[in-house]
Amino acid sequence: MSNRKMITAALPYANGPVHIGHLAGVYIPADVYARFQRRTGKEVAFICGSDEHGIPITIRAKKEGVTPQDIVDKYHEIIKKSFSDLGISFDEYSRTTSKKHYETSQDFFKVLYEKGKFIEEISEQYFDEQAGEFLADRYIVGTCPNCGNENAYGDQCERCGSTLSPSELINPKSMLSGNVPILKETKNWYLPLNEYESFLNEWIIEGHKDDWKPNVYGQVKSWLNDGLKPRAMTRDLNWGVPVPLPGAEGKVLYVWFDAPIGYISFTKEWAEKNGKDWKDYWQSEDSDLVHFIGKDNIVFHCIIFPSMMKAHGDFIMPANVPAFEFLNLENDKISTSRNWAVWAHEYVEDFPGQQDVLRYALLSSAPETKDNNFTWKDFQTKNNSELVGIFGNFINRVAVLIHKYYDGVVPQGDVNAPELNEINKSAKEIAGFLENYEFRNSLSALMNLARFGNQYLQTEEPWKTIKDNPEKAAHSLFVGAQIAVALAQLCEPFMPFSSEKLLNMFNIEKQSWTDIETKSVLIETGHKINESSLLFSKIEDDVIEAQIQKLEQTKQNNKKTNPNANPMKDEITFDDFTKIDLRTATIVEAEKVEKADKLLKLTVDTGVDVRTVVSGIAESFTPEEVIGKQVMILLNLAPRKIRGIESQGMLLLTTKPDGKLSFVTPDDSNVENGIEIG
Repeated sequence: MSNRKMITAALPYANGPVHIGHLAGVYIPADVYARFQRRTGKEVAFICGSDEHGIPITIRAKKEGVTPQDIVDKYHEIIKKSFSDLGISFDEYSRTTSKKHYETSQDFFKVLYEKGKFIEEISEQYFDEQAGEFLADRYIVGTCPNCGNENAYGDQCERCGSTLSPSELINPKSMLSGNVPILKETKNWYLPLNEYESFLNEWIIEGHKDDWKPNVYGQVKSWLNDGLKPRAMTRDLNWGVPVPLPGAEGKVLYVWFDAPIGYISFTKEWAEKNGKDWKDYWQSEDSDLVHFIGKDNIVFHCIIFPSMMKAHGDFIMPANVPAFEFLNLENDKISTSRNWAVWAHEYVEDFPGQQDVLRYALLSSAPETKDNNFTWKDFQTKNNSELVGIFGNFINRVAVLIHKYYDGVVPQGDVNAPELNEINKSAKEIAGFLENYEFRNSLSALMNLARFGNQYLQTEEPWKTIKDNPEKAAHSLFVGAQIAVALAQLCEPFMPFSSEKLLNMFNIEKQSWTDIETKSVLIETGHKINESSLLFSKIEDDVIEAQIQKLEQTKQNNKKTNPNANPMKDEITFDDFTKIDLRTATIVEAEKVEKADKLLKLTVDTGVDVRTVVSGIAESFTPEEVIGKQVMILLNLAPRKIRGIESQGMLLLTTKPDGKLSFVTPDDSNVENGIEIG
């Protein structure tokens, strides 16, 4: 095993914020692993950055009437801050629009080109004559040949999940103009992935059958069994890294060509700032390369990127690609388009100072080998029962009792006590799980040490023995202090904010993981600890209910056919409805109300009588416009005085998108006044 770790986390797409599915499936496990490796003395480069190219960004920019750069600038900052707020300890977090990335990606492409690794092919692709540009697959919509969905994209039908090509769509249309596109010849450069099948079979299928996760291994095996085909590494677009060849104007590198090269370019940026040699991490067999990704990125990190690096010839292959499955939310698939998500930046705002609660909850539900589920009730239980009731309770008891009986000074105890072996055992167990990317098991091992500490104190009862056996009480709190300090050290990869609080509370520095695995005493007798404070606080039902209602509102919004419609008012009963007397009526006279810009005084023939109604419609209608207008009136509304005029009833109107009012009128203009509605 190498002493140098090159750890990457999948580049988040700068088309929106980060949500809990991203955190649970990539970034928190990657951060735990990186923090742990640092504690074991490894040289670590933990690298990530925003993926800022690709079609969805250009689509969003067109929809919002801004530039792609505006979109990525906005979300890069939101994403970067979210990671920082949640303690994700990247050594470098950059972006694929950086100068260094453009240079690195283009240099990589040129090496492959000069080595003759590409196939140049002229093919026919859809072209929008009105827009004057070739259409990426996502810019083409049509009818899915498999399920009949009329809004299928050129690369995928989101209704039935079928992978498509634009030529398979029925009645294809351009999303840019709505016109039917034409086929036009264009040249692109393809990487013949089929030429790397034997290499991939030997490296992964034979070489990693025993140490890679089954979900990763199985997906790669399936792709290889189906046979690989050449894949275009360039696109006809105006947003991306320009293809660095003469005659390639208007073409950019395929986003899945340039994005993984970001790991390399970002490492270069970090190395320059810190006096390191980036080649030690990417081109030395003494370095372990580990990619943390979601399952939807397996093909890119285990087939396309390794084939690119093999074609280049100077780069090491990943030692492991511990891809995670997906996290669901309240038993439903997380969806950014439906806003069905818990967004990282909103969590930080809603739960200030409770970053570690989310880290803990997501790690304990991490979708390591199969899809898993996050619920707010489970989040509350994990906090209240485990973090508050077990972990925090033990720490608090130890610190409070040492202050109460020994003025905050660690008492004397037997350094050879058998209970102290539990610390070394737990440290080794946690390390073993983390080396094998078993994050849920490692977290359980950490909590089991806290459980052991609680059980130990409950059995020893120093609050009782202090009176008749002070030596025993001192020993039990000495042991308790060792376990508490071990927890302070061991929890750092998982809950860094809590670890920092604990190190301050016990007035100690970080120790190496090896020390915790081997030493029996982590805090000496006579050491003065600081005042204790609550590590975690109970999360009440009303706080959780507010989050559940927030999601419920999202669910209701998703049902709307008009996104601008206001929410439904409180329900009424049928008996309430029968009390309402709606009638057809005609406005016979109208005049402005003095000193009131919004009010008109109307004389209305209701068929029952002729009455006065004061209505706030003067900004939308002149008096002349409404005279003779047939309307609907709420007849039995109790009269009330408006600007000294008694108003008897209320007219039915609605608001148009431009803010102007519009009368709700009968379809038939010859309906008599006084006809009941309903």
